[in-house]
Amino acid sequence: MENAAIAVGTMRHLGKNDREDVVIELLSSDALSTSAIEGEVLDRDSVQSSLRRQLGLSAAPLRSSPAEAGIAEMMADLYRHPIDPITEERLFEWHRMVMNGRRDIADIGSYRRHDEPMQIVSGAFGRQRVHFEAPPSERLAVEMGRLLEWLQQTTPEGPDPHAALTRAGIAHLWFESIHPFEDGNGRIGRAIAESALARAISTPTFSALSKSLLRHRKDYYAMLEAASSTLFIDDWLSWFADRALEAQKSADELVRFLIEKTRLMDRLRGALNERQEKVLLRMLAEGPEGFTGGLSAGNYATITGAPPSTITRDLSDLVEKGALLRTGERKATRYRLNITTDT
Repeated sequence: MENAAIAVGTMRHLGKNDREDVVIELLSSDALSTSAIEGEVLDRDSVQSSLRRQLGLSAAPLRSSPAEAGIAEMMADLYRHPIDPITEERLFEWHRMVMNGRRDIADIGSYRRHDEPMQIVSGAFGRQRVHFEAPPSERLAVEMGRLLEWLQQTTPEGPDPHAALTRAGIAHLWFESIHPFEDGNGRIGRAIAESALARAISTPTFSALSKSLLRHRKDYYAMLEAASSTLFIDDWLSWFADRALEAQKSADELVRFLIEKTRLMDRLRGALNERQEKVLLRMLAEGPEGFTGGLSAGNYATITGAPPSTITRDLSDLVEKGALLRTGERKATRYRLNITTDT
């Protein structure tokens, strides 16, 4: 949990507008990732616009889809109420948010009530493989009552990283094993894990947990399946802790990158031509990882449409101004942002 505290502490040194931008970037990253795990691709700008409206910030007049507005509403609730307990009522509210606009779900804002077993299956019809079968609908109130009671009884006292990670890992696995909703269990289960981590330090964690789980999506599903089937959870808890710590490190790097991004653009304000600014903003939009392999003159031409002589002058000027770092020679020349996220 150390990196989560570092990220929060670092943000306190930002001005109000910059801090708001960082919060929106972090929340939208988590919203996009948790949706992508379920195969749902959302528009970043629309999600960010919805988040800004949810948090009472100025927002571009973009129309968001129901899915984008719903996931933004849940992420905003997690951010505004990091230490609020997980109750049945709060879970039902999250489900209504995540299922926003859905017409194919019978039970929205309540546990599933159908008689058929809830199964996780894959494969073509007739050759389906059942990965997991959740408890029947009539047992959900009892099973969820036990989970919610446990969450209340095990609230960690003080920022003990081991207790927090273990509690978050158990809570996520337990919820997914019950699978109480007709749909949306993955997104809500990851929100429960985020909440458990936040309660350990009494503040939003900005852990980017979903981004890490998306990166390891295949293993994520395999580990969940193995643990929920055997009830031997040591391997799951170890794997989950590694992903949570990886996520916190990634979030800390993103916070530092966004801070340095703001400083860089402030320093260069008024000193760039339109082409240079367009390229820098395009590179910055890629995040800490930047362009794969670095920016080339060919990339610059594609983005700006400028001729070779202009590209050479523009790039040399950006290096001279300290915006870019140059590596390689001739056709192997590449440019990277002059930004560091080291502590």
